[in-house]
Amino acid sequence: MNILIWHVRASWTTAFVQGPHTYLLPVLPDRGPEGRGRARTFSWPSSAVEIAPEQLRDTPVDLVILQRPHEAALAERWLGGRRPGRDVPAIYLEHDAPDRNVPETRHPCAERDDLVLVHVTHFNRLFWDNGRTRTAVIEHGIVDPGHQYTGRLERAAVVVNEPVRRGRYTGTDLLPALSEAAPLDVFGMRTEGLAGHLGLPPDRCRAQDLPQSQLHTAMAQRRLYLHPVRWTSLGLSLLEAMHLGMPVVALATTEAVDAVPPGAGVLSTRPDVLAQAARTYLHDPQAAAEAGARARRAALDRYGLKRFLNDWERLMEEVTR
Repeated sequence: MNILIWHVRASWTTAFVQGPHTYLLPVLPDRGPEGRGRARTFSWPSSAVEIAPEQLRDTPVDLVILQRPHEAALAERWLGGRRPGRDVPAIYLEHDAPDRNVPETRHPCAERDDLVLVHVTHFNRLFWDNGRTRTAVIEHGIVDPGHQYTGRLERAAVVVNEPVRRGRYTGTDLLPALSEAAPLDVFGMRTEGLAGHLGLPPDRCRAQDLPQSQLHTAMAQRRLYLHPVRWTSLGLSLLEAMHLGMPVVALATTEAVDAVPPGAGVLSTRPDVLAQAARTYLHDPQAAAEAGARARRAALDRYGLKRFLNDWERLMEEVTR
């Protein structure tokens, strides 16, 4: 099939484009949000093809994957009037948990009968008001980076983008107390100046933004993975850490409760419990390695790439039939 999909979330799309189809990725000269084209720091196959909007009018498209509310109108215009869901089969993929007035948050696709609304976690589907729109859950899949864990550095890895702006959502306010238990290495976009913002000495909170090709190796050298996020969809970095063989110390919130099984780490809503778990792993490398090995087995079983692609294949075949 020819599948039209925007490059919105590079990590998720990296797994999706490993399938057997041709993936048409809109590209604009400025490579802005509406036309990023192929990812430049992730490894994508040649079947992920950049296409200019003016080319789409005459291009056969078998399926449109929508990820943002405005993409339906954009696709209709670029496809020469073909309407996603009416003239071309469509799926709306929701990456995020609802925001603000969470119990009452109505999904933009609620009440639509011309597409399937796919959530990436069961938590997300539960908390969104989907109305009568048909929904499905296809959990994340990860391109396995391999069991790289060494844990040789007595530090905790944290992966988060924009921790200053996102603040309490990502648990940034919890980092000072947690840094007393284990020095932190925070990886992600716009993390510069984080230690100064939190009033921490530079050695207790180091921050850097690494390309994907270097990130996994850097994470795996740290003794544990710390996930202090209060409210989000299930972070792919958490699943990547588990694939790497890292023990997990995480807030027991959103889908993390279901994603991290007993023995693969420590989950709690109490920061003091997380701090004690970090200390334990820091000073007991064998316990950390054993928990990380269990985390990897669980991640491969539930979030493996083959299962992910098979789930998508079944749904796409049904939608396009």
